[in-house]
Amino acid sequence: MNELRELYQELVLDHGKKPRNYRPMDEPYRHSVGYNPVCGDKLSLFVRVNESDVVEDVSFQGTGCAISTASASLLTEALKGKTATEAMDLMRQFTAMLIDPENDTDPDALGKLAVFEGVKDFPVRVKCATLAWRTLEAALDGRDTPVTTE
Repeated sequence: MNELRELYQELVLDHGKKPRNYRPMDEPYRHSVGYNPVCGDKLSLFVRVNESDVVEDVSFQGTGCAISTASASLLTEALKGKTATEAMDLMRQFTAMLIDPENDTDPDALGKLAVFEGVKDFPVRVKCATLAWRTLEAALDGRDTPVTTE
């Protein structure tokens, strides 16, 4: 458990300070905005899906705490090359790991994303970790209304 905690701190600090795919996107397939009023996290998520329903590109911009930024950054790395359906399945597994006490998702199946498992012990921080994922869900569903984690 101590190794997982150290990896969590390392990944959150690294992705929080140097987020991957932090940029706007020209001509995204979908775009959505997310806001966490408790923490003040705000992000815009951009997704480009090709005609075969494969995520070709995903990026984000915004401001937020290290957990929110790291989660969005890792999301962008995890989704490239997946189908939109696989992306939604990953979103459901990730959020279930954090909010569902009956969840039976194997954290190892989530790869690097498993480091966020410990966040479930801090309910206010769960909203920070899931903001990008809820925003992804809205983007892929084509919803234009901003996502909030209230």
